Amino acid sequence: KDEMKPLNIHIVRAIITIESVYAKTIGDEYLYIRVTSFDKKVAEDVTKEINKRKASTKGIILDLRNNPGGLLDQAVDLVDLFVDSGDIVSQKGRTEIDKKTYTASKHKTITKVPMVVLINGGSASASEIVSGALQDHKRGILVGENTFGKGSVQVVLPVTEEEAIKLTIARYYLPSGRTIQAVGVKPDIEVLPGEVKSSANEFSIKEADLKKHLEEELDKIDENNGTAKKDKEDKKDNKDIITPEMLNKDIQLKEALGILKALVIMRG
Repeated sequence: KDEMKPLNIHIVRAIITIESVYAKTIGDEYLYIRVTSFDKKVAEDVTKEINKRKASTKGIILDLRNNPGGLLDQAVDLVDLFVDSGDIVSQKGRTEIDKKTYTASKHKTITKVPMVVLINGGSASASEIVSGALQDHKRGILVGENTFGKGSVQVVLPVTEEEAIKLTIARYYLPSGRTIQAVGVKPDIEVLPGEVKSSANEFSIKEADLKKHLEEELDKIDENNGTAKKDKEDKKDNKDIITPEMLNKDIQLKEALGILKALVIMRG
């Protein structure tokens, strides 16, 4: 601050690893897997998370909300973990070279437990292929909102050393033959985002709603009492689980869990 001359500061660049797969448990029987984008290790990471809890897992929630897409092969491999036969996605263009079909193989399937897939308007491209394929194979119930609607294939063709042209050469088609482009994937059960509210408390006023209210005393409790310390420990333990409080803040997730429980009961 008070230096008159420039200072030389040595900065070491840190390696930042972006995780695309997050897994948490809901109770002892349900596995929540969030995929934020489709990078080169998505299918591998999802496989690890499922195998880690395979013995106790009765159902899976796959969260693809706000997933913008990524690598096609990872989307195909992810579907292949849950579907043992049939087409996953087809690519169709004007010429034969632009036509290709990706199919599921039985030896790659790792689980057949009931599934619910969360989608919304931010789910695009590869995440639409995954959700749409699982829907067509009746492998999972889709919950949430209609997806973005990007189902086109682009290639970049060089014109000069400094210029290139990007062309749309084909479209993606789901196993049923429907296209994703401009229409997206429609959920089986539409649920708008928001928090869970109790009708009994909807119009009630509490102390915390009043201006100048006294702040909560939870964090000010005497350390010898141990209550505040225990709450902090509980928050640390919650990093690997979905708590009731988290469910109440995400109505789409809460509805997905209710549907998943029903599917598990119906299967017996």
